[in-house]
Amino acid sequence: MHPKKITYSLITLLLILFTFKVSAQVTDIVKADDITNPLHKANMGRIVFMTDTIPLAQSTPATFLKELTLTPGSNLSMRAFLGNSLTNYQHRLQPNLTVEQLNQGNYQFTFYVDGKQLYQENLHRGMGYNHNKNGRTTLAVKLISTKREDMWSRYLFTRFMVRGGGEDALTTGTHTLKIEIRPYVTIPDVRVGEIIAQGELKIIVPVVDMKAKTVQAIKPNSGWPVSSDAYDKQLIAELNGKILQNKFKYISGIVVVKNSKLLIEEYFNGSGRDTLHDPRSVGKTFASATMGIAIHDGYIKSEQQMLKDFYPLKQYQNYSPQKDSVTIKSLLTMSSVFDADDNSDDSPGNENNMYPTENWVKFALDLKTDSIKQAYKSWHYFTAGVVVLGDILNKSVPGGLDKYADNKLFKPLGITNYKWQYTPQNVPSTAGGIRLRALDFAKFGQLYKNNGMWNGKQVLPQSWVQKSFTKQLALPADVVGPGYYGYLFWNKTYTVNNKPYETWYCTGNGGNKIFVFKDTPLVIVVTATAYNEGYAHAQVDKMMQEYILPAVLK
Repeated sequence: MHPKKITYSLITLLLILFTFKVSAQVTDIVKADDITNPLHKANMGRIVFMTDTIPLAQSTPATFLKELTLTPGSNLSMRAFLGNSLTNYQHRLQPNLTVEQLNQGNYQFTFYVDGKQLYQENLHRGMGYNHNKNGRTTLAVKLISTKREDMWSRYLFTRFMVRGGGEDALTTGTHTLKIEIRPYVTIPDVRVGEIIAQGELKIIVPVVDMKAKTVQAIKPNSGWPVSSDAYDKQLIAELNGKILQNKFKYISGIVVVKNSKLLIEEYFNGSGRDTLHDPRSVGKTFASATMGIAIHDGYIKSEQQMLKDFYPLKQYQNYSPQKDSVTIKSLLTMSSVFDADDNSDDSPGNENNMYPTENWVKFALDLKTDSIKQAYKSWHYFTAGVVVLGDILNKSVPGGLDKYADNKLFKPLGITNYKWQYTPQNVPSTAGGIRLRALDFAKFGQLYKNNGMWNGKQVLPQSWVQKSFTKQLALPADVVGPGYYGYLFWNKTYTVNNKPYETWYCTGNGGNKIFVFKDTPLVIVVTATAYNEGYAHAQVDKMMQEYILPAVLK
């Protein structure tokens, strides 16, 4: 060996030994929980896996998993047996920091599948209470749960599976999942310590029965003519297999209409043709359709009408002249001047602040206006504003919104089985949540594809369809991704085989979609219940991009 390399190696070894000696001499900065449990002592530095977060006092080696068969019904938890508390481990990294400064850091998690590192994340400092970081010497958390609790650990594991490539790596067969935990600090810069716990688990991904993932035959009496067009059934079968393996989670239905005929109709996870799906904000677009009909019928003059035409705005809180000029159009395009943004938890007008109130319309009209915003210039998602649209309709049309929409929209489409949700004032909630069958959501999409025509009758004015499918505003790419917004419709473009396919679509929490393609005779519905899951919309994009569109664009 070259003398310089020998010298360098000796210096490195001495530095490591010196660092270890100094670290060992650092006294604890906080009082950690005593380690008295024999199971804890026997497993120091290990991560063990369980089906649930069993209390330590009730845990035995028999409760530890050696392997897990991964199915949609799987539950998985872990317990890390630490030799000290997180804060004391961090203190060894940066002995000069205060407890408060150390608490700005957290654990670092690293995930491996079959020996390959796939994902690493420094947990945000807000994940976990500081008193637990200071005292606890075990970390017991859920990674997969069919109860879908709102837990940082479950979301972390989801990020590993979806963003980190865990789903793609865990193919059919047997794999080894490994997790390592380290401490990290952020002051004066990010510094990561040595491994404080690690563990491995055998993961078995079962083979899906070929019969189970076969493309589902379209049963009679769908209400649609059935298409005889060819499509790639093998690709759809592969998609079905991934849904059955829970690679695509909580998908309940897929409907594809091509050239006005039913091409694909599939249901999953206990759903069927007559299931009424809750598509959340997909329901907002029904308010737009009804508004277009009401304007055509003369009950509302135009979308340029202002709030002052419908409400005595000076009787509401935080009145300003800006409110007088808020138009129906600005609410349809999410571009009003109200101080509201559902994408910001701190926004006064966030929808989560609306739901507990006794009057959702009053909540919206009481909001302040934002002097920085300009109408039709700034897009901010504003659910409460769509509730106001529903209330305006309810005030203006004969018999109220419920009866009017039934007579003018649902009955002409042959939709009889549906359920509105209602506001505290018993007005149909245009915030979202109207429940329909997947086939009937497809009818709504096909109505727009037909430029408002259904069975030879102009149900929706063609001019309204054109306005709805006009790129009224560009979406903020840093918040929702690239695309445009129309009248409570979204716009994006998929690229398949290097060819662009533009679509207008309705979208709702959980991954619910109605796609109406611009230059291709396709209407596609996806229903799902992945509510509040970070992967909900991304997984539908992947389904569309890699399976559904390539299969049917033949």
